[in-house]
Amino acid sequence: MGLPGSGKTTLAEKLVQKLNAAWFNADAVRQDIYSELGFSSEDRMSHAKRMGKLCDWASLGGGYAIADFVCPTKETREAFNPDFVIWVNRIEKGRYEDTNKMFQKPEKYDVKLEEGTPEEWVETVLNRLNLTEAWDNQAPTALLIGRYQPFHIGHKNLVAEAIKRTGQCCIALRDVGGIDDKNPYDFEKVKKEIHSACIEFGNKIKVVELPNIMDVFYGRGVGYNIEQIELSKELQEVSATKIRAGEIGQDGKPLGKRPE
Repeated sequence: MGLPGSGKTTLAEKLVQKLNAAWFNADAVRQDIYSELGFSSEDRMSHAKRMGKLCDWASLGGGYAIADFVCPTKETREAFNPDFVIWVNRIEKGRYEDTNKMFQKPEKYDVKLEEGTPEEWVETVLNRLNLTEAWDNQAPTALLIGRYQPFHIGHKNLVAEAIKRTGQCCIALRDVGGIDDKNPYDFEKVKKEIHSACIEFGNKIKVVELPNIMDVFYGRGVGYNIEQIELSKELQEVSATKIRAGEIGQDGKPLGKRPE
């Protein structure tokens, strides 16, 4: 977000390439989808809500969505309801006087960019998202073994807890794709979903393929710590079966109750 001409679109274009994200440019959305909207306060609120809904839908599969637009007031930002805010604050005034007058500096944001090159902005954002730390193959590592048909928000929370405990996590996918109706997705599809859903963990995760492991054994006291991670009741109730049946999304929410 930021004033017109501050560099939002330049940054968004580069981030989309790095994050493999869906991209919604406010001007393009107005022109191609919601051309009836003007720039009154009411229309700006409607635009913010619709931009938010587009991003919500685009990220249902676990990927990322990037929106670049002015979003000038506290109310429009609340209507958009962002997960992560980048404020591009490189200019004092934009090219539209009415926008300059109504623009309110955000009280809350995750990254504030005031100087530097677009490449440096991207590095700053990726650092904030923990995407630049290298995987260390010799560091203590957690192992999660599963089918992930599909990978959903409950699985993501398991990964987050594993990283908290150990520092990095190896996510091992059992080779079950296509063996029955419960396992329709192949390794590459699930791997892509995991990387999209866990983008904020950066190089703290590694996804590998395993045979269809059913039993895990180890010898005498070798020092492995085996733990069942207990998630909240709400997350435990997220069912891959219901997701495959189209009853809920990968975010665990009923498909009939998408964001308005």
